[in-house]
Amino acid sequence: MPVSKGAPLDPARTREAILASATDLLYERGLDGAGVAQLCAAVGASKETLYRHFGSKDGLIDAVLAARSARVTRWLADAARAAGTDPAARLVAVFDALGGWYAEPGFRGCAIVNAATQHHAEPARAAAARHLDGYLALLTDIATRAGARDPHGLARQLLMLIEGATVVADHHDTDGRTAGYARQAALDLLRAATDRPGGEA
Repeated sequence: MPVSKGAPLDPARTREAILASATDLLYERGLDGAGVAQLCAAVGASKETLYRHFGSKDGLIDAVLAARSARVTRWLADAARAAGTDPAARLVAVFDALGGWYAEPGFRGCAIVNAATQHHAEPARAAAARHLDGYLALLTDIATRAGARDPHGLARQLLMLIEGATVVADHHDTDGRTAGYARQAALDLLRAATDRPGGEA
């Protein structure tokens, strides 16, 4: 992101440009796949600039994971909201959005969970916990709207489905139908959690 001599610097824009470039590189190569020198070359910034904005490589990683988590959580929440007020339709929209993501050529699983698996320590573990909390909030809202007997328990079951489907889609999606299978399982869970004794919904 070199600027011409005498051009004004925009710290916020510089920070965002570094984040965008580093996000792509770290998702492709993993946390240990690029050192500080490679990161600086990829983002077009000096080490001094990188450290000024993020303090360290760990600081950059934390910012990358936080930004990606916020973007993914917002994307899924928007997909659910666009599906209307019916909880089942919202749940279907979440899994359909995930299915589109799984089909992307550069899909490599969940960057936040991948990072926490690779580095089972801070800041990656804390970022993963916050990310999964965001999923849980969305899923708990859907479960509550559906009138589930135990919305928090159902939300955790749905979270396990999402995370499991994401891993399978990354490593063993033999027929391209992982998201569809997970979506049906999610609907089955939703139905079972909202059925009343005696079969009355």
